[in-house]
Amino acid sequence: MPFWILHESASGYGLFERAEAEEIATSTDEIQTAIQDFKKFNKMVQNVGFMPFQSTENALENINAISEGIVPELLKSFIEMNLPKKKKVTLGVVDDKLATALQEAIPGIKCEKSAAVAEIIRGIRLHFDQYIKELKNGEIERAQLGLGHAYSRAKVKFNIHRVDNMIIQSISLLDQMDKDLNTFAMRCREWYSWHFPELVRVVPDNYQFAKLACLIKNKGDLTQDSLSSITDALDGDEEKAQAVLDAAKASMGTDISEVDMNSIEAFAKRVVSLSEYRTKLFTYLQKKMHDVAPNLSALMGEQVGARLISHAGSLTNLAKYPASTVQILGAEKALFRALKTRSNTPKYGLIYHSTFIGRASTKNKGRISRYLANKASIASRIDSFSDGPQTSIFGEKLREQVEERLRFYDTGAVPKKNLDVMREAIAQLPKEDEEMEAAPKTPKADKKKEKESKSAKKESKSAKKDDKKAESAKKKRKEASSSEDESSSSSSEEEKKKKKKSKKEDKKDKKKSKK
Repeated sequence: MPFWILHESASGYGLFERAEAEEIATSTDEIQTAIQDFKKFNKMVQNVGFMPFQSTENALENINAISEGIVPELLKSFIEMNLPKKKKVTLGVVDDKLATALQEAIPGIKCEKSAAVAEIIRGIRLHFDQYIKELKNGEIERAQLGLGHAYSRAKVKFNIHRVDNMIIQSISLLDQMDKDLNTFAMRCREWYSWHFPELVRVVPDNYQFAKLACLIKNKGDLTQDSLSSITDALDGDEEKAQAVLDAAKASMGTDISEVDMNSIEAFAKRVVSLSEYRTKLFTYLQKKMHDVAPNLSALMGEQVGARLISHAGSLTNLAKYPASTVQILGAEKALFRALKTRSNTPKYGLIYHSTFIGRASTKNKGRISRYLANKASIASRIDSFSDGPQTSIFGEKLREQVEERLRFYDTGAVPKKNLDVMREAIAQLPKEDEEMEAAPKTPKADKKKEKESKSAKKESKSAKKDDKKAESAKKKRKEASSSEDESSSSSSEEEKKKKKKSKKEDKKDKKKSKK
Protein backbone atom coordinates (compact mmCIF):
# COMPACT_ATOMS: atom_id res chain seq x y z
CA MET A 1 0.00 0.00 0.00
CA PRO A 2 1.52 3.41 -0.95
CA PHE A 3 2.33 5.89 1.81
CA TRP A 4 1.97 9.66 1.40
CA ILE A 5 2.71 12.54 3.81
CA LEU A 6 0.91 15.90 3.99
CA HIS A 7 2.81 18.94 5.25
CA GLU A 8 1.01 22.24 5.97
CA SER A 9 3.41 25.19 5.91
CA ALA A 10 2.96 28.94 6.08
CA SER A 11 3.67 29.15 2.33
CA GLY A 12 1.30 26.41 1.17
CA TYR A 13 0.51 22.70 1.17
CA GLY A 14 3.16 20.11 0.29
CA LEU A 15 2.53 16.45 -0.60
CA PHE A 16 5.35 13.91 -0.28
CA GLU A 17 5.69 10.20 -1.05
CA ARG A 18 7.71 7.66 0.89
CA ALA A 19 9.92 5.95 -1.65
CA GLU A 20 11.91 3.34 0.31
CA ALA A 21 11.03 0.05 2.06
CA GLU A 22 8.66 -0.54 4.95
CA GLU A 23 11.48 -0.95 7.49
CA ILE A 24 12.19 2.77 7.46
CA ALA A 25 8.55 3.59 8.14
CA THR A 26 8.67 1.79 11.47
CA SER A 27 12.24 2.64 12.54
CA THR A 28 12.36 6.17 13.94
CA ASP A 29 16.11 5.89 14.67
CA GLU A 30 16.91 5.40 11.00
CA ILE A 31 14.67 8.32 10.08
CA GLN A 32 16.48 10.55 12.59
CA THR A 33 19.85 9.66 11.12
CA ALA A 34 18.60 10.21 7.55
CA ILE A 35 17.13 13.62 8.45
CA GLN A 36 20.59 15.11 8.95
CA ASP A 37 21.61 14.48 5.31
CA PHE A 38 19.28 15.83 2.59
CA LYS A 39 20.53 13.34 -0.04
CA LYS A 40 19.62 10.34 2.10
CA PHE A 41 16.35 11.88 3.15
CA ASN A 42 15.45 12.77 -0.45
CA LYS A 43 15.86 9.11 -1.43
CA MET A 44 13.48 8.14 1.34
CA VAL A 45 10.90 10.95 0.90
CA GLN A 46 10.22 12.63 -2.45
CA ASN A 47 8.17 15.71 -3.25
CA VAL A 48 5.03 15.09 -5.32
CA GLY A 49 3.32 18.50 -5.39
CA PHE A 50 3.14 21.95 -3.83
CA MET A 51 0.13 24.30 -3.66
CA PRO A 52 1.14 27.84 -2.59
CA PHE A 53 -1.28 30.21 -0.88
CA GLN A 54 -2.44 33.12 -3.01
CA SER A 55 -2.29 35.73 -0.22
CA THR A 56 -1.93 36.11 3.55
CA GLU A 57 -5.73 36.25 3.88
CA ASN A 58 -6.02 32.93 2.05
CA ALA A 59 -3.33 31.41 4.29
CA LEU A 60 -5.13 32.67 7.42
CA GLU A 61 -8.48 31.22 6.25
CA ASN A 62 -6.88 27.83 5.60
CA ILE A 63 -5.00 27.69 8.90
CA ASN A 64 -8.15 28.70 10.84
CA ALA A 65 -10.12 25.94 9.11
CA ILE A 66 -7.44 23.33 9.84
CA SER A 67 -7.21 24.36 13.51
CA GLU A 68 -10.97 23.84 13.84
CA GLY A 69 -10.85 20.42 12.14
CA ILE A 70 -12.37 21.54 8.81
CA VAL A 71 -10.92 20.57 5.42
CA PRO A 72 -10.54 23.69 3.19
CA GLU A 73 -11.57 23.45 -0.45
CA LEU A 74 -8.02 24.30 -1.55
CA LEU A 75 -6.58 21.36 0.41
CA LYS A 76 -9.30 18.99 -0.75
CA SER A 77 -8.78 19.80 -4.44
CA PHE A 78 -4.97 19.59 -4.02
CA ILE A 79 -5.15 16.11 -2.49
CA GLU A 80 -7.68 14.82 -5.02
CA MET A 81 -5.55 16.16 -7.88
CA ASN A 82 -2.25 14.56 -6.75
CA LEU A 83 -3.26 11.30 -5.10
CA PRO A 84 -4.15 8.21 -7.19
CA LYS A 85 -7.90 7.69 -7.35
CA LYS A 86 -8.18 3.97 -8.02
CA LYS A 87 -5.88 2.75 -5.26
CA LYS A 88 -6.42 2.93 -1.52
CA VAL A 89 -4.05 5.51 -0.07
CA THR A 90 -2.52 5.94 3.40
CA LEU A 91 -1.84 9.60 4.23
CA GLY A 92 0.40 10.63 7.11
CA VAL A 93 -0.90 13.66 9.07
CA VAL A 94 0.20 15.37 12.29
CA ASP A 95 -3.17 16.65 13.60
CA ASP A 96 -5.87 14.24 14.84
CA LYS A 97 -8.75 16.59 13.96
CA LEU A 98 -7.47 17.03 10.41
CA ALA A 99 -7.07 13.26 10.04
CA THR A 100 -10.70 12.53 10.93
CA ALA A 101 -11.93 15.44 8.76
CA LEU A 102 -9.93 14.20 5.74
CA GLN A 103 -11.29 10.67 6.10
CA GLU A 104 -14.85 12.03 6.14
CA ALA A 105 -14.35 14.51 3.28
CA ILE A 106 -12.35 12.35 0.85
CA PRO A 107 -13.38 8.67 0.45
CA GLY A 108 -10.68 6.06 -0.01
CA ILE A 109 -8.12 7.77 2.24
CA LYS A 110 -6.81 6.28 5.46
CA CYS A 111 -5.02 8.83 7.64
CA GLU A 112 -2.24 7.73 9.97
CA LYS A 113 -0.53 9.49 12.86
CA SER A 114 2.53 7.86 14.43
CA ALA A 115 6.01 8.62 15.72
CA ALA A 116 7.50 7.75 12.32
CA VAL A 117 5.17 10.19 10.56
CA ALA A 118 6.11 12.93 13.03
CA GLU A 119 9.83 12.33 12.38
CA ILE A 120 9.33 12.38 8.60
CA ILE A 121 7.42 15.66 8.81
CA ARG A 122 10.19 17.08 11.01
CA GLY A 123 12.67 16.26 8.25
CA ILE A 124 10.38 17.77 5.60
CA ARG A 125 10.14 20.96 7.67
CA LEU A 126 13.94 21.06 7.97
CA HIS A 127 14.62 20.63 4.24
CA PHE A 128 11.47 22.30 2.92
CA ASP A 129 13.35 25.13 1.16
CA GLN A 130 15.47 22.55 -0.71
CA TYR A 131 12.39 20.59 -1.79
CA ILE A 132 10.60 23.72 -3.07
CA LYS A 133 13.19 25.58 -5.09
CA GLU A 134 10.77 28.40 -6.00
CA LEU A 135 11.04 29.67 -2.40
CA LYS A 136 13.98 32.00 -1.89
CA ASN A 137 16.11 32.28 1.22
CA GLY A 138 14.20 33.83 4.11
CA GLU A 139 10.75 33.65 2.50
CA ILE A 140 9.62 30.71 4.64
CA GLU A 141 10.67 32.47 7.87
CA ARG A 142 8.89 35.69 6.85
CA ALA A 143 5.75 33.76 5.92
CA GLN A 144 5.80 31.91 9.25
CA LEU A 145 6.24 35.13 11.20
CA GLY A 146 3.48 36.98 9.33
CA LEU A 147 1.02 34.09 9.53
CA GLY A 148 1.78 33.57 13.22
CA HIS A 149 1.06 37.23 14.01
CA ALA A 150 -2.14 37.23 11.93
CA TYR A 151 -3.36 33.98 13.51
CA SER A 152 -2.69 35.19 17.06
CA ARG A 153 -4.31 38.55 16.33
CA ALA A 154 -7.41 36.87 14.94
CA LYS A 155 -7.64 34.52 17.93
CA VAL A 156 -7.46 37.44 20.38
CA LYS A 157 -9.86 39.56 18.34
CA PHE A 158 -12.53 36.88 17.92
CA ASN A 159 -12.18 35.39 21.39
CA ILE A 160 -15.70 34.60 22.62
CA HIS A 161 -14.50 34.79 26.22
CA ARG A 162 -13.07 38.33 25.97
CA VAL A 163 -15.99 39.78 28.02
CA ASP A 164 -15.47 37.06 30.62
CA ASN A 165 -11.83 38.09 30.82
CA MET A 166 -12.85 41.55 32.05
CA ILE A 167 -14.87 39.94 34.84
CA ILE A 168 -12.04 37.57 35.75
CA GLN A 169 -9.48 40.37 35.92
CA SER A 170 -11.75 42.73 37.89
CA ILE A 171 -12.74 40.15 40.55
CA SER A 172 -9.09 39.12 40.95
CA LEU A 173 -8.09 42.76 41.40
CA LEU A 174 -10.98 43.33 43.81
CA ASP A 175 -9.94 40.41 46.03
CA GLN A 176 -6.32 41.56 45.98
CA MET A 177 -7.32 45.13 46.85
CA ASP A 178 -9.43 43.92 49.80
CA LYS A 179 -6.37 42.18 51.26
CA ASP A 180 -4.07 45.14 50.61
CA LEU A 181 -6.56 47.70 51.93
CA ASN A 182 -6.98 45.79 55.18
CA THR A 183 -3.20 45.71 55.63
CA PHE A 184 -2.78 49.40 54.76
CA ALA A 185 -5.70 50.48 56.97
CA MET A 186 -4.34 48.58 59.96
CA ARG A 187 -0.94 50.17 59.41
CA CYS A 188 -2.53 53.65 59.14
CA ARG A 189 -4.54 53.16 62.34
CA GLU A 190 -1.53 51.89 64.24
CA TRP A 191 0.64 54.72 63.01
CA TYR A 192 -1.80 57.56 63.69
CA SER A 193 -2.89 56.07 67.05
CA TRP A 194 0.45 57.07 68.55
CA HIS A 195 -0.79 60.65 68.23
CA PHE A 196 -4.57 60.18 68.67
CA PRO A 197 -5.31 56.70 70.19
CA GLU A 198 -8.93 57.49 71.17
CA LEU A 199 -10.00 57.96 67.54
CA VAL A 200 -9.99 54.18 66.89
CA ARG A 201 -12.80 53.58 69.40
CA VAL A 202 -14.92 56.49 68.17
CA VAL A 203 -14.47 55.75 64.41
CA PRO A 204 -14.01 51.99 63.80
CA ASP A 205 -14.48 52.26 59.99
CA ASN A 206 -11.15 52.18 58.13
CA TYR A 207 -12.16 54.56 55.34
CA GLN A 208 -13.57 57.19 57.69
CA PHE A 209 -10.54 56.84 59.97
CA ALA A 210 -8.16 57.55 57.07
CA LYS A 211 -10.25 60.56 55.99
CA LEU A 212 -10.21 61.99 59.53
CA ALA A 213 -6.46 61.40 59.80
CA CYS A 214 -5.99 63.54 56.66
CA LEU A 215 -8.42 66.17 57.97
CA ILE A 216 -7.40 66.47 61.65
CA LYS A 217 -3.61 66.04 61.31
CA ASN A 218 -2.58 67.60 64.65
CA LYS A 219 -5.24 67.06 67.32
CA GLY A 220 -4.19 70.22 69.14
CA ASP A 221 -5.45 72.36 66.24
CA LEU A 222 -9.04 71.11 66.56
CA THR A 223 -11.67 73.68 67.59
CA GLN A 224 -15.44 73.90 67.65
CA ASP A 225 -15.32 75.50 64.19
CA SER A 226 -14.00 72.26 62.66
CA LEU A 227 -17.17 70.40 63.72
CA SER A 228 -18.85 70.86 60.31
CA SER A 229 -15.90 69.51 58.34
CA ILE A 230 -15.63 66.48 60.65
CA THR A 231 -19.41 65.93 60.26
CA ASP A 232 -19.04 65.91 56.46
CA ALA A 233 -16.19 63.37 56.70
CA LEU A 234 -18.41 61.15 58.88
CA ASP A 235 -21.33 61.28 56.39
CA GLY A 236 -23.42 63.75 58.46
CA ASP A 237 -23.13 62.05 61.88
CA GLU A 238 -22.97 65.05 64.30
CA GLU A 239 -22.93 62.96 67.47
CA LYS A 240 -19.86 61.05 66.34
CA ALA A 241 -18.21 64.31 65.21
CA GLN A 242 -18.78 65.84 68.65
CA ALA A 243 -17.37 62.69 70.25
CA VAL A 244 -14.22 63.11 68.14
CA LEU A 245 -13.83 66.70 69.40
CA ASP A 246 -14.33 65.63 73.00
CA ALA A 247 -11.83 62.81 72.66
CA ALA A 248 -9.24 65.16 71.12
CA LYS A 249 -9.46 67.49 74.11
CA ALA A 250 -8.75 64.67 76.60
CA SER A 251 -6.39 62.62 74.41
CA MET A 252 -3.39 60.82 75.93
CA GLY A 253 -1.40 60.58 72.65
CA THR A 254 2.11 61.84 72.09
CA ASP A 255 3.08 64.84 70.03
CA ILE A 256 4.40 64.25 66.48
CA SER A 257 6.68 66.47 64.43
CA GLU A 258 5.55 68.00 61.12
CA VAL A 259 7.81 65.72 59.07
CA ASP A 260 6.27 62.59 60.64
CA MET A 261 2.76 64.02 60.26
CA ASN A 262 3.37 64.70 56.57
CA SER A 263 4.31 61.06 55.95
CA ILE A 264 1.25 59.86 57.90
CA GLU A 265 -0.97 62.23 55.90
CA ALA A 266 0.46 61.03 52.56
CA PHE A 267 -0.12 57.40 53.52
CA ALA A 268 -3.67 58.13 54.75
CA LYS A 269 -4.47 59.88 51.44
CA ARG A 270 -3.25 56.81 49.56
CA VAL A 271 -5.55 54.61 51.66
CA VAL A 272 -8.49 56.94 50.93
CA SER A 273 -7.81 56.94 47.17
CA LEU A 274 -7.51 53.15 47.10
CA SER A 275 -10.81 52.80 48.99
CA GLU A 276 -12.56 55.10 46.52
CA TYR A 277 -11.12 53.19 43.57
CA ARG A 278 -12.30 49.95 45.16
CA THR A 279 -15.91 51.22 45.22
CA LYS A 280 -15.64 52.26 41.55
CA LEU A 281 -14.23 48.86 40.64
CA PHE A 282 -17.10 47.12 42.44
CA THR A 283 -19.70 49.16 40.53
CA TYR A 284 -17.89 48.30 37.27
CA LEU A 285 -17.98 44.60 38.22
CA GLN A 286 -21.69 44.82 38.99
CA LYS A 287 -22.40 46.38 35.59
CA LYS A 288 -20.33 43.75 33.77
CA MET A 289 -22.02 40.90 35.61
CA HIS A 290 -25.49 42.29 34.83
CA ASP A 291 -24.51 42.54 31.15
CA VAL A 292 -22.78 39.15 30.79
CA ALA A 293 -24.43 36.89 33.39
CA PRO A 294 -27.62 38.58 34.67
CA ASN A 295 -29.29 35.37 35.85
CA LEU A 296 -26.23 34.12 37.73
CA SER A 297 -25.74 37.50 39.42
CA ALA A 298 -29.43 37.69 40.35
CA LEU A 299 -29.22 34.23 41.94
CA MET A 300 -25.81 34.22 43.63
CA GLY A 301 -24.79 37.87 43.79
CA GLU A 302 -22.21 39.67 41.68
CA GLN A 303 -19.11 38.77 43.68
CA VAL A 304 -19.88 35.07 44.16
CA GLY A 305 -20.92 34.69 40.52
CA ALA A 306 -17.75 36.46 39.34
CA ARG A 307 -15.61 34.20 41.55
CA LEU A 308 -17.26 31.11 40.04
CA ILE A 309 -16.59 32.40 36.51
CA SER A 310 -12.99 33.25 37.41
CA HIS A 311 -12.32 29.84 38.95
CA ALA A 312 -13.90 28.00 35.98
CA GLY A 313 -11.94 30.12 33.45
CA SER A 314 -14.97 31.43 31.54
CA LEU A 315 -18.75 31.48 31.62
CA THR A 316 -18.88 28.75 28.96
CA ASN A 317 -16.67 26.45 31.04
CA LEU A 318 -18.85 27.09 34.09
CA ALA A 319 -21.97 26.25 32.05
CA LYS A 320 -20.40 22.95 30.96
CA TYR A 321 -19.73 21.87 34.55
CA PRO A 322 -22.28 19.60 36.25
CA ALA A 323 -23.97 20.81 39.44
CA SER A 324 -21.82 18.49 41.57
CA THR A 325 -18.66 20.21 40.29
CA VAL A 326 -20.12 23.70 40.82
CA GLN A 327 -20.96 22.74 44.41
CA ILE A 328 -17.33 22.04 45.42
CA LEU A 329 -15.69 24.52 43.01
CA GLY A 330 -12.90 26.17 44.98
CA ALA A 331 -12.51 23.33 47.51
CA GLU A 332 -10.31 21.05 45.38
CA LYS A 333 -7.58 20.72 48.03
CA ALA A 334 -10.09 19.63 50.67
CA LEU A 335 -11.68 17.19 48.21
CA PHE A 336 -8.41 15.45 47.29
CA ARG A 337 -7.33 15.42 50.93
CA ALA A 338 -10.63 13.72 51.83
CA LEU A 339 -10.23 11.18 49.04
CA LYS A 340 -6.66 10.45 50.13
CA THR A 341 -7.52 10.03 53.80
CA ARG A 342 -10.92 8.44 53.09
CA SER A 343 -12.73 11.01 55.20
CA ASN A 344 -15.86 13.07 54.50
CA THR A 345 -15.74 15.12 51.29
CA PRO A 346 -16.46 18.90 51.44
CA LYS A 347 -20.07 20.04 51.06
CA TYR A 348 -19.39 23.43 49.45
CA GLY A 349 -16.68 25.57 47.91
CA LEU A 350 -17.01 29.13 46.67
CA ILE A 351 -20.81 29.05 47.01
CA TYR A 352 -20.31 29.11 50.80
CA HIS A 353 -19.99 32.90 50.49
CA SER A 354 -23.60 33.07 49.28
CA THR A 355 -26.15 34.34 51.81
CA PHE A 356 -28.28 31.20 51.49
CA ILE A 357 -25.62 28.95 53.06
CA GLY A 358 -25.27 31.24 56.07
CA ARG A 359 -29.02 31.44 56.60
CA ALA A 360 -29.49 27.66 56.58
CA SER A 361 -29.20 25.63 59.77
CA THR A 362 -26.16 23.43 60.38
CA LYS A 363 -27.86 20.18 59.40
CA ASN A 364 -29.32 21.73 56.20
CA LYS A 365 -26.16 23.49 54.91
CA GLY A 366 -25.16 20.54 52.72
CA ARG A 367 -28.67 20.13 51.32
CA ILE A 368 -29.09 23.82 50.47
CA SER A 369 -25.59 23.98 48.94
CA ARG A 370 -26.47 21.06 46.65
CA TYR A 371 -29.75 22.73 45.68
CA LEU A 372 -28.07 26.10 45.15
CA ALA A 373 -25.37 24.54 42.95
CA ASN A 374 -28.09 22.97 40.81
CA LYS A 375 -29.78 26.33 40.28
CA ALA A 376 -26.45 28.07 39.64
CA SER A 377 -25.68 25.53 36.90
CA ILE A 378 -29.04 26.23 35.25
CA ALA A 379 -28.54 30.02 35.48
CA SER A 380 -25.04 29.87 33.98
CA ARG A 381 -26.30 27.75 31.05
CA ILE A 382 -29.11 30.21 30.35
CA ASP A 383 -26.64 33.12 30.38
CA SER A 384 -24.08 31.33 28.22
CA PHE A 385 -26.20 29.67 25.54
CA SER A 386 -29.32 31.87 25.19
CA ASP A 387 -29.51 33.72 21.85
CA GLY A 388 -32.17 36.29 22.78
CA PRO A 389 -31.76 39.56 24.72
CA GLN A 390 -30.22 39.19 28.16
CA THR A 391 -32.76 39.17 30.98
CA SER A 392 -32.60 38.36 34.71
CA ILE A 393 -36.12 36.88 34.97
CA PHE A 394 -34.88 33.30 35.20
CA GLY A 395 -32.33 34.21 37.87
CA GLU A 396 -34.97 35.96 39.97
CA LYS A 397 -37.30 32.96 39.69
CA LEU A 398 -34.48 30.59 40.64
CA ARG A 399 -33.68 32.79 43.64
CA GLU A 400 -37.32 32.57 44.72
CA GLN A 401 -37.07 28.78 44.45
CA VAL A 402 -34.05 28.75 46.78
CA GLU A 403 -35.95 30.97 49.24
CA GLU A 404 -38.90 28.56 49.14
CA ARG A 405 -36.55 25.62 49.72
CA LEU A 406 -35.14 27.36 52.82
CA ARG A 407 -38.68 27.88 54.13
CA PHE A 408 -39.44 24.23 53.39
CA TYR A 409 -36.49 23.12 55.53
CA ASP A 410 -37.61 25.42 58.38
CA THR A 411 -41.43 25.24 58.32
CA GLY A 412 -42.27 22.38 55.94
CA ALA A 413 -44.14 24.60 53.42
CA VAL A 414 -44.29 22.79 50.07
CA PRO A 415 -42.36 24.73 47.36
CA LYS A 416 -43.45 25.14 43.74
CA LYS A 417 -42.44 22.67 41.09
CA ASN A 418 -39.57 23.59 38.81
CA LEU A 419 -41.73 23.17 35.68
CA ASP A 420 -44.33 25.64 36.94
CA VAL A 421 -41.66 28.20 37.86
CA MET A 422 -40.03 27.99 34.42
CA ARG A 423 -43.42 28.40 32.74
CA GLU A 424 -44.03 31.56 34.78
CA ALA A 425 -40.63 32.92 33.75
CA ILE A 426 -41.25 32.15 30.07
CA ALA A 427 -44.69 33.78 30.29
CA GLN A 428 -43.04 37.04 31.39
CA LEU A 429 -40.66 37.13 28.41
CA PRO A 430 -43.18 38.29 25.71
CA LYS A 431 -44.01 41.36 27.80
CA GLU A 432 -40.45 42.55 27.49
CA ASP A 433 -40.53 41.85 23.76
CA GLU A 434 -43.63 44.06 23.41
CA GLU A 435 -41.91 46.83 25.33
CA MET A 436 -38.93 46.55 23.01
CA GLU A 437 -41.25 46.85 20.02
CA ALA A 438 -42.96 49.91 21.55
CA ALA A 439 -39.58 51.59 22.08
CA PRO A 440 -38.50 54.38 19.65
CA LYS A 441 -37.23 53.14 16.31
CA THR A 442 -33.55 53.11 15.49
CA PRO A 443 -31.77 53.00 12.12
CA LYS A 444 -30.95 49.35 12.71
CA ALA A 445 -34.62 48.54 13.23
CA ASP A 446 -35.50 50.41 10.02
CA LYS A 447 -32.91 48.38 8.11
CA LYS A 448 -34.34 45.18 9.53
CA LYS A 449 -37.85 46.20 8.44
CA GLU A 450 -36.60 47.01 4.95
CA LYS A 451 -34.99 43.58 4.72
CA GLU A 452 -38.19 41.94 5.94
CA SER A 453 -40.28 43.85 3.39
CA LYS A 454 -37.89 42.86 0.58
CA SER A 455 -38.05 39.22 1.62
CA ALA A 456 -41.88 39.42 1.76
CA LYS A 457 -41.95 40.85 -1.78
CA LYS A 458 -39.70 38.05 -3.01
CA GLU A 459 -41.95 35.49 -1.36
CA SER A 460 -45.07 37.03 -2.96
CA LYS A 461 -43.39 36.98 -6.40
CA SER A 462 -42.39 33.36 -5.97
CA ALA A 463 -45.96 32.54 -4.86
CA LYS A 464 -47.38 34.20 -8.00
CA LYS A 465 -44.99 32.21 -10.18
CA ASP A 466 -46.09 29.02 -8.45
CA ASP A 467 -49.77 29.93 -9.05
CA LYS A 468 -49.09 30.52 -12.76
CA LYS A 469 -47.31 27.19 -13.04
CA ALA A 470 -50.22 25.45 -11.32
CA GLU A 471 -52.74 27.09 -13.72
CA SER A 472 -50.73 26.07 -16.78
CA ALA A 473 -50.51 22.50 -15.44
CA LYS A 474 -54.31 22.45 -14.95
CA LYS A 475 -54.87 23.63 -18.53
CA LYS A 476 -52.59 20.91 -19.86
CA ARG A 477 -54.48 18.33 -17.83
CA LYS A 478 -57.84 19.57 -19.21
CA GLU A 479 -56.55 19.45 -22.77
CA ALA A 480 -55.23 15.96 -22.23
CA SER A 481 -58.53 14.82 -20.69
CA SER A 482 -60.53 16.38 -23.60
CA SER A 483 -58.32 14.63 -26.16
CA GLU A 484 -58.84 11.37 -24.29
CA ASP A 485 -62.63 11.95 -24.36
CA GLU A 486 -62.55 12.60 -28.10
CA SER A 487 -60.53 9.48 -28.74
CA SER A 488 -62.86 7.45 -26.54
CA SER A 489 -65.95 8.84 -28.35
CA SER A 490 -64.45 8.07 -31.78
CA SER A 491 -63.62 4.53 -30.70
CA SER A 492 -67.21 4.03 -29.40
CA GLU A 493 -68.66 5.18 -32.77
CA GLU A 494 -66.45 2.70 -34.63
CA GLU A 495 -67.64 -0.07 -32.34
CA LYS A 496 -71.30 0.85 -33.05
CA LYS A 497 -70.67 0.72 -36.80
CA LYS A 498 -69.04 -2.67 -36.47
CA LYS A 499 -72.04 -3.95 -34.45
CA LYS A 500 -74.46 -2.68 -37.14
CA LYS A 501 -72.47 -4.40 -39.88
CA SER A 502 -72.42 -7.63 -37.94
CA LYS A 503 -76.23 -7.45 -37.42
CA LYS A 504 -76.81 -6.89 -41.19
CA GLU A 505 -74.60 -9.82 -42.04
CA ASP A 506 -76.53 -12.01 -39.59
CA LYS A 507 -79.86 -11.03 -41.18
CA LYS A 508 -78.52 -11.83 -44.66
CA ASP A 509 -77.32 -15.23 -43.49
CA LYS A 510 -80.75 -16.00 -41.97
CA LYS A 511 -82.53 -15.07 -45.24
CA LYS A 512 -80.21 -17.29 -47.27
CA SER A 513 -80.78 -20.17 -44.90
CA LYS A 514 -84.62 -19.80 -45.22
CA LYS A 515 -84.43 -19.83 -49.03
